[in-house]
Amino acid sequence: MPLFRIAADRWASASSFLLMAALLADTSAAETVGFDEAKPGVLPANWIGTRTGKGEAKWSVEKDDAAPSKPHVLKQSGEAAYPVAVKEDTSLKDGFVSVKFKAISGEEDQAGGVVWRYKDADNYYIARANALENNVSLYYTADGKRNTLKYVNAPVPANVWHALRVEFSGTRIKVLLDGEPYVEQEDSHIQGPGAVGVWTKADSVTAFDDFSYGAKSE
Repeated sequence: MPLFRIAADRWASASSFLLMAALLADTSAAETVGFDEAKPGVLPANWIGTRTGKGEAKWSVEKDDAAPSKPHVLKQSGEAAYPVAVKEDTSLKDGFVSVKFKAISGEEDQAGGVVWRYKDADNYYIARANALENNVSLYYTADGKRNTLKYVNAPVPANVWHALRVEFSGTRIKVLLDGEPYVEQEDSHIQGPGAVGVWTKADSVTAFDDFSYGAKSE
Protein backbone atom coordinates (compact mmCIF):
# COMPACT_ATOMS: atom_id res chain seq x y z
CA MET A 1 0.00 0.00 0.00
CA PRO A 2 1.40 3.46 -0.88
CA LEU A 3 2.81 5.42 2.04
CA PHE A 4 0.48 8.35 1.40
CA ARG A 5 -2.52 6.00 1.67
CA ILE A 6 -1.28 4.58 4.97
CA ALA A 7 -0.72 8.11 6.30
CA ALA A 8 -4.18 9.17 5.14
CA ASP A 9 -5.81 6.18 6.83
CA ARG A 10 -3.95 6.84 10.07
CA TRP A 11 -4.92 10.52 9.95
CA ALA A 12 -8.56 9.60 9.38
CA SER A 13 -8.51 7.15 12.28
CA ALA A 14 -6.87 9.69 14.56
CA SER A 15 -9.34 12.37 13.51
CA SER A 16 -12.28 10.07 14.17
CA PHE A 17 -10.90 9.22 17.61
CA LEU A 18 -10.38 12.88 18.50
CA LEU A 19 -13.86 13.81 17.27
CA MET A 20 -15.45 11.07 19.34
CA ALA A 21 -13.41 12.06 22.40
CA ALA A 22 -14.54 15.65 22.00
CA LEU A 23 -18.16 14.60 21.71
CA LEU A 24 -17.89 12.43 24.79
CA ALA A 25 -16.24 15.24 26.71
CA ASP A 26 -19.03 17.61 25.73
CA THR A 27 -21.83 15.23 26.70
CA SER A 28 -20.32 13.61 29.79
CA ALA A 29 -21.32 16.55 31.99
CA ALA A 30 -24.81 16.89 30.45
CA GLU A 31 -27.85 15.75 32.41
CA THR A 32 -31.48 15.40 31.32
CA VAL A 33 -34.55 15.47 33.56
CA GLY A 34 -37.67 13.93 32.04
CA PHE A 35 -39.87 14.11 35.20
CA ASP A 36 -41.16 10.59 34.49
CA GLU A 37 -39.97 9.13 37.81
CA ALA A 38 -41.43 12.01 39.80
CA LYS A 39 -44.72 11.76 41.70
CA PRO A 40 -47.63 13.59 40.00
CA GLY A 41 -49.15 16.53 41.82
CA VAL A 42 -45.98 17.87 43.40
CA LEU A 43 -42.59 19.23 42.38
CA PRO A 44 -39.79 16.78 41.54
CA ALA A 45 -37.03 16.20 44.08
CA ASN A 46 -34.39 18.96 44.20
CA TRP A 47 -36.70 21.47 42.47
CA ILE A 48 -38.15 24.59 44.04
CA GLY A 49 -41.16 26.49 42.69
CA THR A 50 -41.22 30.22 43.23
CA ARG A 51 -41.98 33.49 41.44
CA THR A 52 -40.55 36.92 40.83
CA GLY A 53 -43.03 39.61 41.79
CA LYS A 54 -46.56 39.17 43.04
CA GLY A 55 -48.98 36.30 42.52
CA GLU A 56 -49.15 32.60 43.18
CA ALA A 57 -47.27 30.24 40.90
CA LYS A 58 -48.35 26.60 40.80
CA TRP A 59 -45.70 24.12 39.71
CA SER A 60 -46.37 20.38 39.66
CA VAL A 61 -45.62 17.18 37.79
CA GLU A 62 -48.61 16.12 35.69
CA LYS A 63 -49.46 13.31 33.29
CA ASP A 64 -49.39 14.21 29.59
CA ASP A 65 -49.91 11.46 27.03
CA ALA A 66 -48.51 13.72 24.31
CA ALA A 67 -45.26 14.50 26.16
CA PRO A 68 -42.00 14.11 24.22
CA SER A 69 -40.92 11.57 26.85
CA LYS A 70 -44.05 10.08 28.39
CA PRO A 71 -45.79 10.03 30.73
CA HIS A 72 -44.99 13.12 32.85
CA VAL A 73 -44.29 16.82 32.39
CA LEU A 74 -43.59 19.74 34.71
CA LYS A 75 -46.52 22.13 34.45
CA GLN A 76 -47.16 25.70 35.58
CA SER A 77 -50.85 26.45 36.03
CA GLY A 78 -50.92 29.28 38.55
CA GLU A 79 -50.80 33.02 37.95
CA ALA A 80 -47.96 35.30 39.03
CA ALA A 81 -45.81 38.05 37.58
CA TYR A 82 -43.04 35.60 36.65
CA PRO A 83 -43.32 31.99 37.84
CA VAL A 84 -39.95 30.24 38.14
CA ALA A 85 -38.99 26.63 38.90
CA VAL A 86 -35.33 25.95 39.62
CA LYS A 87 -33.27 22.78 40.03
CA GLU A 88 -31.67 23.87 43.26
CA ASP A 89 -28.78 21.38 43.22
CA THR A 90 -27.26 22.90 40.04
CA SER A 91 -24.53 25.53 39.72
CA LEU A 92 -23.28 26.52 36.27
CA LYS A 93 -21.13 29.48 35.33
CA ASP A 94 -20.73 28.56 31.63
CA GLY A 95 -22.54 25.86 29.69
CA PHE A 96 -25.99 25.26 28.28
CA VAL A 97 -29.58 24.79 29.40
CA SER A 98 -32.42 23.50 27.23
CA VAL A 99 -36.01 22.34 27.53
CA LYS A 100 -38.96 21.23 25.47
CA PHE A 101 -42.07 23.25 26.21
CA LYS A 102 -45.67 23.62 25.10
CA ALA A 103 -47.66 26.83 25.61
CA ILE A 104 -51.14 25.51 26.42
CA SER A 105 -53.18 28.61 27.23
CA GLY A 106 -53.17 32.11 28.66
CA GLU A 107 -55.05 35.33 27.94
CA GLU A 108 -52.31 37.72 29.03
CA ASP A 109 -49.36 35.58 28.00
CA GLN A 110 -48.38 32.17 26.62
CA ALA A 111 -44.69 31.85 27.36
CA GLY A 112 -42.10 29.19 28.02
CA GLY A 113 -38.54 29.94 29.03
CA VAL A 114 -35.34 28.86 30.72
CA VAL A 115 -33.28 30.60 33.40
CA TRP A 116 -29.56 30.37 34.18
CA ARG A 117 -27.06 31.91 36.58
CA TYR A 118 -29.99 32.00 38.99
CA LYS A 119 -28.89 33.52 42.30
CA ASP A 120 -32.35 33.95 43.83
CA ALA A 121 -35.88 34.81 42.69
CA ASP A 122 -34.80 38.38 41.93
CA ASN A 123 -31.53 37.87 40.03
CA TYR A 124 -31.03 35.66 36.94
CA TYR A 125 -31.02 35.49 33.13
CA ILE A 126 -34.08 34.45 31.08
CA ALA A 127 -34.63 33.40 27.49
CA ARG A 128 -38.21 32.79 26.49
CA ALA A 129 -40.45 32.12 23.51
CA ASN A 130 -43.97 33.56 23.34
CA ALA A 131 -46.88 31.97 21.45
CA LEU A 132 -49.07 35.10 21.64
CA GLU A 133 -46.39 37.44 20.31
CA ASN A 134 -44.50 34.95 18.10
CA ASN A 135 -41.06 35.99 19.24
CA VAL A 136 -37.99 34.95 21.17
CA SER A 137 -36.50 37.28 23.73
CA LEU A 138 -33.59 37.60 26.11
CA TYR A 139 -33.73 39.33 29.50
CA TYR A 140 -31.90 39.68 32.76
CA THR A 141 -33.66 40.15 36.07
CA ALA A 142 -31.84 42.26 38.66
CA ASP A 143 -33.26 43.19 42.06
CA GLY A 144 -36.62 41.81 40.98
CA LYS A 145 -36.89 43.94 37.83
CA ARG A 146 -36.92 42.28 34.40
CA ASN A 147 -34.82 44.09 31.79
CA THR A 148 -35.01 43.47 28.03
CA LEU A 149 -31.83 42.73 26.10
CA LYS A 150 -33.25 41.65 22.74
CA TYR A 151 -36.46 40.66 20.92
CA VAL A 152 -36.55 38.67 17.66
CA ASN A 153 -39.64 37.57 15.71
CA ALA A 154 -40.03 33.79 15.48
CA PRO A 155 -42.87 31.32 14.83
CA VAL A 156 -44.12 29.90 18.13
CA PRO A 157 -47.48 28.18 17.57
CA ALA A 158 -49.39 27.29 20.73
CA ASN A 159 -50.13 23.72 21.80
CA VAL A 160 -47.07 22.49 19.90
CA TRP A 161 -43.90 21.19 21.52
CA HIS A 162 -40.86 23.42 20.94
CA ALA A 163 -37.20 23.08 21.89
CA LEU A 164 -35.57 26.10 23.54
CA ARG A 165 -31.82 26.11 24.18
CA VAL A 166 -29.37 28.67 25.55
CA GLU A 167 -25.58 28.44 25.36
CA PHE A 168 -23.66 30.82 27.61
CA SER A 169 -19.96 31.44 28.16
CA GLY A 170 -18.55 34.51 29.84
CA THR A 171 -20.50 37.41 28.37
CA ARG A 172 -21.61 35.51 25.25
CA ILE A 173 -25.20 34.26 25.04
CA LYS A 174 -26.82 32.32 22.20
CA VAL A 175 -30.53 31.45 22.10
CA LEU A 176 -31.94 28.76 19.80
CA LEU A 177 -35.55 27.78 19.16
CA ASP A 178 -36.28 24.48 17.44
CA GLY A 179 -32.64 24.26 16.40
CA GLU A 180 -32.52 27.71 14.79
CA PRO A 181 -30.37 30.49 16.32
CA TYR A 182 -32.38 33.65 16.95
CA VAL A 183 -30.39 35.68 19.48
CA GLU A 184 -26.65 36.17 19.91
CA GLN A 185 -25.80 38.77 22.51
CA GLU A 186 -22.98 40.01 24.72
CA ASP A 187 -23.98 40.93 28.27
CA SER A 188 -22.33 41.01 31.69
CA HIS A 189 -25.12 41.92 34.12
CA ILE A 190 -25.33 38.49 35.80
CA GLN A 191 -21.95 36.86 36.41
CA GLY A 192 -20.63 33.82 38.22
CA PRO A 193 -22.27 30.43 38.74
CA GLY A 194 -25.94 29.94 39.42
CA ALA A 195 -28.77 27.44 39.17
CA VAL A 196 -30.78 26.60 36.04
CA GLY A 197 -34.51 26.15 35.63
CA VAL A 198 -37.67 27.09 33.73
CA TRP A 199 -39.86 30.18 33.62
CA THR A 200 -43.25 31.50 32.51
CA LYS A 201 -45.14 34.75 32.73
CA ALA A 202 -48.48 35.89 34.12
CA ASP A 203 -51.34 33.43 33.39
CA SER A 204 -49.34 31.20 31.04
CA VAL A 205 -50.27 27.54 31.40
CA THR A 206 -47.14 25.84 30.12
CA ALA A 207 -45.81 22.26 30.12
CA PHE A 208 -42.09 21.41 30.19
CA ASP A 209 -40.26 18.18 29.42
CA ASP A 210 -36.74 16.89 28.73
CA PHE A 211 -34.96 19.57 30.73
CA SER A 212 -31.22 19.36 30.01
CA TYR A 213 -28.15 21.21 31.21
CA GLY A 214 -24.40 20.89 31.26
CA ALA A 215 -21.26 22.75 32.18
CA LYS A 216 -18.88 23.90 29.49
CA SER A 217 -15.86 21.63 29.15
CA GLU A 218 -12.66 23.24 30.34
